[in-house]
Amino acid sequence: MQRPLAATLVVDLSRYLPGAFATAELLRLGARVVRVEQPGGDPMRASAPEWYDALNAGKETFECDLPREASAAQELIAQADVVVESFRPSVASRLGVGPEQAGERTVYCSITGFGERGRHEARAGHDLNYLGWAGVLERTAPALPPVQIADLAAGALGAVTEILAALLTRERTGRGARVVVSMTHRSHALASRSPLLTDGFACYRIYATADGRHLTVGALEPKFFGRLCECIGRPELAERQFDPDQGVLGDELASVFATRTLADWLSFFDDEDVCVGPVATYAEGAAEFGVS
Repeated sequence: MQRPLAATLVVDLSRYLPGAFATAELLRLGARVVRVEQPGGDPMRASAPEWYDALNAGKETFECDLPREASAAQELIAQADVVVESFRPSVASRLGVGPEQAGERTVYCSITGFGERGRHEARAGHDLNYLGWAGVLERTAPALPPVQIADLAAGALGAVTEILAALLTRERTGRGARVVVSMTHRSHALASRSPLLTDGFACYRIYATADGRHLTVGALEPKFFGRLCECIGRPELAERQFDPDQGVLGDELASVFATRTLADWLSFFDDEDVCVGPVATYAEGAAEFGVS
C-alpha cells in the first residue's frame, strides 16, 4: 500500500472514539501518530478496551498531566504537521494545547459536537445526542443506530477529509490551517433529504427469508430489477418498479423471498447481476472480508 503521509507527524490530543478513529486512518496512510493522554489514559481504555486497542495499535502514547505539564505537550505540538483534539471549544487553549501553540505550518483540527459558534457550542454530548439534534434518528427512534454515525462518519472521516485537504493546500502555500469539524452539522448533511431509499422503493429494501434471516435488495436500475424479476419467475413485476403504490409491489416481493432460506437465495443469485446480498452477522462479514 502507498503511504502518502510518510514523514508526517500527527499529535492526537483527543478522547474517545472520533479522534482515535481519525488518527487511525492517518496512521494507515503512513503518518506517525503520537497520542497525548492524561494520567490514567483515555477513558475509552476502561469503557471500551477492545475498541481502544484496535484504534490505537501502532501509535505512540505520551502521558501528560495537562495543564500542569503543558510545556511537554507544547514541544510536540510545535513539531507537529497535524494536531487533532476533541475538547469542547476553548478547553484546549485553557489546557495550554490550543491552536495558538501550533506552528504556522501545522494543520490544527478540532472535532467538536456543535462547532464553535451558536448557542449549542459548549453543550455536552456524544454520538447519539448529535444524531438526535441533527434529525438523523427521526425514522429509527427509539431504536439505536447500528454504528456511531456522528463519531465515525461525520466526525472522524469528516476530520480526515479536511486534514488531507489542508495538507494539500499547505504543499502549495506553505501555510497550515485551523480546521473545525461539527459532528452535528455534518450528521445533518448525511441525513437523506428523500425517503425513497429508506422507506420508499420496493426494489431497495430488506426482505425476510424462510429461515428468519434477511436479504438485501438494491436493484435500483431497471436492468437489475428486470433481471431480478425474471430470476424469481415474476417478470411482469419489472414494469411496476416505480409505480406509485410501492407497498403492494413490496408485499408481492416479500411473499416470494419468504419461500426460501437466505443460503438458498444467495446460491440462487450468486452468478446473477441483480444487486442482492445478505444481512450478514458481524462474524460472517469478518470471515468473508477479513474484517477483524
